[in-house]
Amino acid sequence: MPVSPHSNAPRIVVIGAGAAGMMAAAVAARRQCDVTLLEKNRKTGVKILMSGGTRCNLTHDTDARGITEAFGHAKRFLQPSVGKFPPTDVIKHFERLGVGTKREVTGKIFPSSNRALDVRDAMHRDMLDAGVRLETESAVRGIRPSESGGWIVSTTSPQGEHELTADKVIVTAGGRSWPGCGTTGDAYEWLANLGHSIVPTRPALVPLVGGTDATRALSGITLEDVVAEVHDNATASSKRPLVRRRASWLFTHFGFSGPAAMDVSGVMTAAESMRDRRLQLDILPEITEAELRERFSRRSGPDAKQTVYSTIAAWLPSRLATELVVSCGARTSDGDKTLAEFSTASMKQLIDCLKRWTLPVYDTRGFAKAEVTAGGVSLKDVDPRTMHSRRANGLYIAGEVLDVDGWIGGYNFQAAFSTGRAAALAATEPAEG
Repeated sequence: MPVSPHSNAPRIVVIGAGAAGMMAAAVAARRQCDVTLLEKNRKTGVKILMSGGTRCNLTHDTDARGITEAFGHAKRFLQPSVGKFPPTDVIKHFERLGVGTKREVTGKIFPSSNRALDVRDAMHRDMLDAGVRLETESAVRGIRPSESGGWIVSTTSPQGEHELTADKVIVTAGGRSWPGCGTTGDAYEWLANLGHSIVPTRPALVPLVGGTDATRALSGITLEDVVAEVHDNATASSKRPLVRRRASWLFTHFGFSGPAAMDVSGVMTAAESMRDRRLQLDILPEITEAELRERFSRRSGPDAKQTVYSTIAAWLPSRLATELVVSCGARTSDGDKTLAEFSTASMKQLIDCLKRWTLPVYDTRGFAKAEVTAGGVSLKDVDPRTMHSRRANGLYIAGEVLDVDGWIGGYNFQAAFSTGRAAALAATEPAEG
């Protein structure tokens, strides 16, 4: 049943009607609070609508630990909130809202309808049914403590400037990724003015710009199973990568995309210069290096007459196989070399390319094409159990505005749902004493 806010109910203002904000608003309103949700756009959940190719990858088929492993330095910070609202609970939550879900082979969880609109609409209805007062086209310009101990939120709308008072404020205003959705990092300045440290932001889960003329000519080719690694060039002798992800890979006209490329992009952008990072690819992870050496060493018997091209074309798309045999000298003007004609040096070069293909990266597609923001409000300034600010009483911070960014595959929505819920539960607890 909808909650009818009344004059003596705790007043909570939630800023930002995305995944974390709509979750927080609905939870808070159902706990007998007077909740106002402010959204600068004309509609709610704009990034939800665009996510997953308009399908919305809600979460991932794993447990709480599996989710937090995707967040690197933020792993321990997210454990309390994700632990209390893990993927199984997210799935049950949406099923209660009428959104059935399905698991894909990659472990990604999508709505059964393949429609992000159904996810957004369910969250939108849920918060309104709970009694949330929604104000769209209401851009927040700042927040400040009031003399009475609560908060004052300054906004601008088509009707002009006005201020709201609140007992508690939950900031879920997002980061800087996909700025066309209205996420332009507005909250960083307000929160910095209140004493929070802001970790410099950078694009994450973003396509990479780079490659060579030869790799860009492979545009449109997808490799379903690769292992992408990023190494620190300052420690080139070390075999331990900074990040290692196994997923699909897409060659593009500008460089590289697909889950594997986007998962390692955050580590690339963390460097002062892309030259400080080395990206390498194992494009045949199912075949060991020893098995490749044995296969290419068949210089007698019936296999000796097989060409190098036909051997690797059995594993890889023809355009890619052609590029590799040309680059290692296995195709010349005289034709394709057979395994019997394949030199040991050329074999080593080809195996290096198949298992450790180093690909140059110069840049990324930037925030305009990034799915999430790395950096944001320092986790040291926020209580991981409650999302309560350690710098300002009665202020809660959740979602992408925090310095949390995870892998592609529903991990970031899961973090938004869990942290938004945690903030709402804590903000609606009765005051002590």
